Amino acid sequence: MQAWVWLIIAVVLVTAEALGAEFFLVMLGAGALVTAGVAVFAPELLWLQLVVFAISSVALVVGARPALLRRFHSAADQTKTGIEAIIGSKASVISAVDASGGQVKIGGEIWSAIGVAGHRPMPPGTPVTVVEVRGATAVVIWGP
Repeated sequence: MQAWVWLIIAVVLVTAEALGAEFFLVMLGAGALVTAGVAVFAPELLWLQLVVFAISSVALVVGARPALLRRFHSAADQTKTGIEAIIGSKASVISAVDASGGQVKIGGEIWSAIGVAGHRPMPPGTPVTVVEVRGATAVVIWGP
């Protein structure tokens, strides 16, 4: 019977983790799952179950949680979206680009573009790099 109680606690904690995504409650849920396994073999030793729950939960929070957080956050940090994905990308000039305007093709899309002030105009076909985005206009410079 006590194994079922620990199993229910594990499911509730892991389900509650979906609200926070900090890998804390899931570690406690895993500790409860380990304790459920102990409760199957030693149902009369509540003190042992509590010790196993405490030790396994602390070990998981201290040992596994930091590694999971690093892995989870580093994967999210590497994905560039929006303007960050455009800056630094390579483009090709479609219509001559100078300080007053022009067009470039960035990743299959045609963008309005301007060259950096003081640079010479870029003729069609010139490879360029996006250095800034101002509204819906890409600021580009010569070169890949």
